[in-house]
Amino acid sequence: MGKIKSKKISSGKSRNVPLTQQIIDDDSVKPTGRVKARGRRAEQASVQILDDRTSKKILIGARKQQKELEEELEATEPRDEESTSKQHLGRGEDSDDDDMEGNDIPDTISHNDEDGERLMSDLKISEDDAAALEMFMARESVKKRTLGDFISDKIKEKELEIETHLTDICSVQFQKLDHRVTKLYDGVRQVMSKYRSGKVPKAFKIIPSLTNWEQVLHLTDPENWSAAGMYAATRLFASNLSEKMAQRFYNLILLPRVRDDIAEYKRLNFHLYQSLRKALFRPGAFFKGIVLPLVEGRDCTLREAVIIGSVLSKNSVPMVHSAAALLKMAEMEYSGATSVFMHILLSKKYALPFRVIDGLVGHLINFESDHRTMPVLWHQTLLVFIQNYGPDLSLSQKDALLSLIKTHNHWKITDVIRKELVKDNPKDGGDEEKMD
Repeated sequence: MGKIKSKKISSGKSRNVPLTQQIIDDDSVKPTGRVKARGRRAEQASVQILDDRTSKKILIGARKQQKELEEELEATEPRDEESTSKQHLGRGEDSDDDDMEGNDIPDTISHNDEDGERLMSDLKISEDDAAALEMFMARESVKKRTLGDFISDKIKEKELEIETHLTDICSVQFQKLDHRVTKLYDGVRQVMSKYRSGKVPKAFKIIPSLTNWEQVLHLTDPENWSAAGMYAATRLFASNLSEKMAQRFYNLILLPRVRDDIAEYKRLNFHLYQSLRKALFRPGAFFKGIVLPLVEGRDCTLREAVIIGSVLSKNSVPMVHSAAALLKMAEMEYSGATSVFMHILLSKKYALPFRVIDGLVGHLINFESDHRTMPVLWHQTLLVFIQNYGPDLSLSQKDALLSLIKTHNHWKITDVIRKELVKDNPKDGGDEEKMD
């Protein structure tokens, strides 16, 4: 049997091609079938995952560059120590929970100013109206009480109790502090004054569980806490204090700080605004410690009322607490802040008890003997009340309100109020009478 000849692989060139064509083919460039691997290798290198060591180096370099940029910004635009401090809290401090991590929020202002301006535009408060509201503010400003004033007063009361051998269960508990405790909380004071983010010290976290928590908290100097430190403290105390203690914290520490910040910068720091929102976790303490003292003092500016009121407008508030606050404000002497907070709460359209509605009607009717020019905000609050609770009013209450708007008339709003009063049937039924 003969040997099988192997097939020769053709090179692609015909042996019978003329010489002229061969010369032309040799001079011209033809694409080859070979695929270069450089493109694939580059693509694979681009998607290759960096190892941990290289990633760590990149992160360290990025942080270093960011720190240099921040130092340059601080050199060109110096700010107060509170907003420029970059020291982080919790280095070397161990904690069981991590709820304070990841809240490194810049101290820039914030959508709370937008909320306040939007609320201002919704209420349609003009400069003339703001000037009219100032007529209802207290002429003599009341001195703002801080935690230091409160502590000093309680110390005097305690000394008097010791002298007279009396005991008061509700009074603040005071104890003689060891010098090591004082030194410990002096370090906490320094940390809270420069706090930006991270965990709070354990020594600070145990303050709400102490019987003499006001005395210990005073050692940390709350007036000099950073804005982020105030937010962290509000989160801690709102969650761990009783409503009565939280009310004291809001009134003596949070409220003075918020008012001072608004007075100085004409706006509210983002962290302090978030502190107000977190304080609403205990609505009863929020109303008793912040809202009602502002209304009762009659020295609350319109800007303060609008900014703090925006917290109520954009968050859910239980009806029971809002109704109690409305009834309490109706019993107080009128100020511009009264109309702001009433307008916001009435706009939520709660199903208010009849006792609260009667109290609001009595509050409004009392203005019939007041011959001062009422601001537009007062007329707007009256309109919102009639629109939302007009069907719940009795015939006698509607007659009284119709008489009221004859005394206090607004060229644009009063006609709408009159139509709202006339169109609804009275609550107590009976024969419908034509009300002029």
